[in-house]
Amino acid sequence: MKKKKVTILFLVFLFTGSLTMFAGSPEAATEWSVLKTIDLKSAPLDVAPSLDGQWIFILTPGELHTYSVQEGKVTDQIPVDKGFDRIASVPRTNVIAISSSTKKTVQIVMLQPVYRIDVANAPFKGPRDAPVTLVVFDDYQ
Repeated sequence: MKKKKVTILFLVFLFTGSLTMFAGSPEAATEWSVLKTIDLKSAPLDVAPSLDGQWIFILTPGELHTYSVQEGKVTDQIPVDKGFDRIASVPRTNVIAISSSTKKTVQIVMLQPVYRIDVANAPFKGPRDAPVTLVVFDDYQ
């Protein structure tokens, strides 16, 4: 009889303990809010961020859109083959991989920003509309 009483008390203790343990625990929730909605002319096929987090690349049929996080807008549309249907970040800044499951190909693409510099009133030598490439050696000691 004593053993039965101890067992019943133990079960009652265990049951009430489990109720208080789980009844007081807070419910987990996640709050979220939309920071930006990007409207496109075509349906997006895939999305990938740049390694440095400054760009979001959006692949649509026939175009690669570059979204500048800093500017908060799509800054460029680059034409690509319509067969490409996937995009992935590569562990290198401004390099992505686009792939085509139908053509069974992958292209590694390096994206270089182009800056327009107004030189309308600057002196020049050579053709007025000649392209200029600026190179920055930032690791020079």
